[in-house]
Amino acid sequence: MIADRLAELGLTLPQAADPSFNYLPVTLHNGVAYVSGQMPKVEGEVRVFGKVGGEVDLETARGEARICILQGLACLEAALGSLDRVTRILKVNGYVASARDFNAQPKVLDAASDLLVEIFGETGRHARAAVGVAELPRNAAVEIEMIVAFE
Repeated sequence: MIADRLAELGLTLPQAADPSFNYLPVTLHNGVAYVSGQMPKVEGEVRVFGKVGGEVDLETARGEARICILQGLACLEAALGSLDRVTRILKVNGYVASARDFNAQPKVLDAASDLLVEIFGETGRHARAAVGVAELPRNAAVEIEMIVAFE
């Protein structure tokens, strides 16, 4: 069970966030869950601000990517009732607010990918995009969205 695996890893999912605007945190359709972009919120608030390679260092950004994944999994669990229904993480799209000349976006997203494999094993391996952007909402350093197969 995924809940047991999370406990083994010492991880706790946060409260699933309600969207601030007119969209759903997760849309379910024909066995596929589309998880909206997740901000790295701790107790409902973004706590790290700025651009990676500028105000935010690589290791901090990697931690923010892990927070995004946990937030996304909390929303997914709320939508599915249980993460045990997940059959495959299909794709992860990660957006990194990047300072000029910062080009290690894949290293930031590796933390998210590694966490999904730690939790789900081989079914956590996925296709991925790691994109550098000029700005993210709320001046966050990282935002991540997922596409997930479920039964």
